[in-house]
Amino acid sequence: MAFTLINDKDKSVLHRNTLSAKDFHSPQMKDDWMTITNEHGEMKFKQWVFDGVRMAFSDWSFKKPVTLSWQGDLDVVTMYYSLKGGVTIGERDGGESFELRNNQQNTYYGNEAAGVMKIDDLRIKSFMLQFDREAFLRIAGGGTDELKFFADQVAARRSGCFATIDLPIDLGSQHAIDAIMNCKFAESLKRIFFLSKAMELLVLQADAYSRVLSKKTNYIKSDYDRDRIFFARDHMLQHIDMPPSIPQLARIAGINEFKLKKGYKELFGNTIFGHLAEARLEQSIRALQEGNKNIADIAFQLGYSSVQHFSAAFKKRYGVPPSEAKKMR
Repeated sequence: MAFTLINDKDKSVLHRNTLSAKDFHSPQMKDDWMTITNEHGEMKFKQWVFDGVRMAFSDWSFKKPVTLSWQGDLDVVTMYYSLKGGVTIGERDGGESFELRNNQQNTYYGNEAAGVMKIDDLRIKSFMLQFDREAFLRIAGGGTDELKFFADQVAARRSGCFATIDLPIDLGSQHAIDAIMNCKFAESLKRIFFLSKAMELLVLQADAYSRVLSKKTNYIKSDYDRDRIFFARDHMLQHIDMPPSIPQLARIAGINEFKLKKGYKELFGNTIFGHLAEARLEQSIRALQEGNKNIADIAFQLGYSSVQHFSAAFKKRYGVPPSEAKKMR
């Protein structure tokens, strides 16, 4: 069975993923893309399976809020990233449930489970990273104390979640997911690259949880503050070529400047303009490797004041000038 999604109203099967434990160890990387359309809306789905690991990206568009039933029997650890919208997943009859809101992440373990999925947002985008039990224990054994504790629970086959509170999707994790989604390597290199990104995401989430546990100051006091800071981030990245000043961004987001700056660092582990600088360089290397634009055009489209400024920032981050990166595509 692996995983089945059922319309809770008429019990019709909306989606069935027939992956088995054996499929997680296919000699070749499996790369699937599908689109499912039904009376609820449309689901676009992409997955990669290799070396005991499964990565999956989904983009669901619903016509109205809906409750779905699900069943699954894979013995896997699931890292779930809610990129847009929110979802509540729980057991039937009032059992344990978890809710991930926009821009949150956590990791879960369980097998042979069934429950309900309540979807209130009309657009849901998510990324999942799944390890079969043996692969996870192999990778997680040398992690933080919190990760080792969770690995012990997995080894004992006790269901549960890694972090006691859902974590924000920080800048490093978002970059790693973007790199996976935009990867253009051939299969031999893609396999190595994806495995490195899987381990990177696991390390980043463990580090994010450790930072949360060690924090003494909490500048974000409400869900409203948190949502406004995510709105500010998205607005800044949408205007990466001509970003607003911090006072302008605070007014646009509807939050005071002090709380925006402190809360931004608290959520993402970086300053607003530090994040902007990293995002520009991430976009620039993709543009260089696509090869459609010259270096000057890329620099000015991303808001750099000069090609020299862009080249200096690029070399400081990647160790080579943009001209060398362009040759490496």
